[in-house]
Amino acid sequence: MVAGRSGRSTRGAVSRGPGSLGHGRAGQPGWPAPDGARWPVDLGDGGIAGAFSSRLGGCSTGPFASLNLGFGVGDEPRAVEENARRFAAAAGFPSGGVATVGQVHGVAVLPVTGPGAAGTADGLCTDVPGVVLAIGVADCAALFLADPVRRAVALCHAGWRGTAGGIGPAAVEQLALRFGSRPADIRACVSPCIGACCYEVDMPVIEAFGERAAVWLPARPGHARLDIAQSNRLQLERAGVPAARIAVAGLCTACHPEWLFSHRRDHGRTGRMRAALWLR
Repeated sequence: MVAGRSGRSTRGAVSRGPGSLGHGRAGQPGWPAPDGARWPVDLGDGGIAGAFSSRLGGCSTGPFASLNLGFGVGDEPRAVEENARRFAAAAGFPSGGVATVGQVHGVAVLPVTGPGAAGTADGLCTDVPGVVLAIGVADCAALFLADPVRRAVALCHAGWRGTAGGIGPAAVEQLALRFGSRPADIRACVSPCIGACCYEVDMPVIEAFGERAAVWLPARPGHARLDIAQSNRLQLERAGVPAARIAVAGLCTACHPEWLFSHRRDHGRTGRMRAALWLR
């Protein structure tokens, strides 16, 4: 059994959060089909914009078809550059304004004030309009956080390691420390990621969570199925973000090869989606 910080086991208990695109409620369907190259992410404020890419509308071929946005996966760099331009155009942000990090499956969240590579981390935050925060994912979740009161945003990459380390609460803490955000003012969205339906993990992964809040489903002996999206939703709630302000996409990357890349489903040879978040 794996317990949350309250001491109550969360294994086998799935708590469903709000629905897609910043709207929806428990029991409703997840995100609909993408709008071409991207899903828009609505964080409840017209001055804050977000987007999550699909695999549609790009120029890559083979296992990277077609909108691969990951360098270093074996795709042609020029194709990835063109795909990045197309995603930016579809999402509505300048491709030259993007800030990125070298992702390492950790919990560091770095502040940025301009575009470019910010260093090694798995999250970024800013209060500077026009700076586009961006991360890459294949089965991991992207966590979008926005404070419309203090005009600050954070974007995180949350795989099982980041979830076990609590990168969502770390981002809430950074927004509070650097920009004066109150957790109660934050709106959040959890992107498509691999679902518990397709994500069985073993005891080392289970034990890595310790007392960290998580949502587990039963599996064969010595294993469990981890719900990354709902675990991050639960952790954000416990960090003070109101449940009604947390949206969950509800799409499993492994179950939707027509829309999404999946590292596990495709045995490691696949593309990457990109999440982007910015203040207008």
